[in-house]
Amino acid sequence: MPQRRSHVSPSVAQTELAVALAALRKTAEAPLAFPPAVLVEAEGATAVAPTRDLRDLPFATLDPAGSRDLDQAFQLERTGSGYTVRYAIADVPAFVVPGGAVDAEARRRGQTLYAADGRIPLHPPVMSEDRASLLAGLDRPALVWTFSLDSAGVVTEFRLERALIRSRAQLDYATTQLSLDRGEAGPALLLPEIGTLRIEQERLRGGASLNLPDEEVVRAADGTYAIERRSPLPVEEWNAQLSLMTGMAAASLMLDAGVGILRTMPEPDAAAFAAFRHQTEALGRPWTTGTYGEYLRELDRRDPMTLPVLEAAASLFRGAGYLVFDGAPPTEAVQAAIAAPYAHATAPLRRLVDRWTLVICLAVSDGEPVPDWVRGSLAELPALMQESAQRASRLNAATINTVEAALLTPLAGATIDATVIELRGERAMIQLAEPAVTATAPVPPGAKPGDVVRLRVRRADIAAGEVEFTL
Repeated sequence: MPQRRSHVSPSVAQTELAVALAALRKTAEAPLAFPPAVLVEAEGATAVAPTRDLRDLPFATLDPAGSRDLDQAFQLERTGSGYTVRYAIADVPAFVVPGGAVDAEARRRGQTLYAADGRIPLHPPVMSEDRASLLAGLDRPALVWTFSLDSAGVVTEFRLERALIRSRAQLDYATTQLSLDRGEAGPALLLPEIGTLRIEQERLRGGASLNLPDEEVVRAADGTYAIERRSPLPVEEWNAQLSLMTGMAAASLMLDAGVGILRTMPEPDAAAFAAFRHQTEALGRPWTTGTYGEYLRELDRRDPMTLPVLEAAASLFRGAGYLVFDGAPPTEAVQAAIAAPYAHATAPLRRLVDRWTLVICLAVSDGEPVPDWVRGSLAELPALMQESAQRASRLNAATINTVEAALLTPLAGATIDATVIELRGERAMIQLAEPAVTATAPVPPGAKPGDVVRLRVRRADIAAGEVEFTL
């Protein structure tokens, strides 16, 4: 599934589409501007002094090109037959006063929202894109996890400490992947090695990754909009393993301490597995042996039937939520897709709950009591995060629908080919090759996932974000 990008014409992008996208931001049920008190407090925020100086270590960040809100930085080295991985997380707790104006506004927002024409950040940009962000060449306070891994990539020990760091390089995924493919030296040189070992550990645990192609709206410098669909690069999957490793370490610390908040997902039940097996048989790619994680890992991403299989597999990755505990550790603590207890702990600039996780983990690591403000507000977090997740999902879906309508506006009345992805009663989810649009449409009787059908674009309404097809 290679990268595909379909562009909206400049004339459309600069008129009706631009107006529709701007309207979405106003109707996203999310605060756009920060109140003056929040901005004043953020401007005057002074970080807690770190206890260690790690500026001599060559940390680097790895994010989408152009990012400014840099939550994580890594430093990788070989140690004997194993490895040392240092993973620095932006020390947002050092800047945010519990109960203050920034804290209250962050609880109201829950997470950073991503719109086609800009972000709606969790924290004021002076904090999220400047003082707390792990920008290259600048001294920054960080919460640094240090992991010792053996030759198989198993974590043998880890610790967390507050430190001052200086990132030496701001890497992006595409450029770093090219550099690694060429075998060039750099801060990410060991990332494929360590990432591959951690993926193998995930397999041994029974974990599973869906890795559906990303779908996002992008805006070019000339003002045109496009929908881009692409499969994650290997470097993104290797980098994700560092975050997963950290989240599992955070979960273990909180479980040992008997207080915390976990990210959970139930194991699919027998009916879900049976339905998925049936769907893979109908798609001609039957799941016959191994775990569902192994089956998904072995799918050929170049196979046109892989996308329908992955869409069907999404039914196995449902029910994720947050589990708060304070006292006895929960008996059901596993995140099924990861096959281990797990916590959100690596994106505090962009996600509210991570700040609580990091404060708890630091207190436990330092042998200090968990702050009262943390324990007193833990129970509020699941609802705050669920509300913000629903807001983000609505905004993302509406944005994509609006741009897809703009892409199809010039084709109103035309006949096009579409691939059936998933049947939904008398209708189906369909995928167009060009423009790259996913939608629902009527399909002929007897159509199956993977079939190519002929459809007519009856109408495309940009303002409403609606597209209608007929046979």
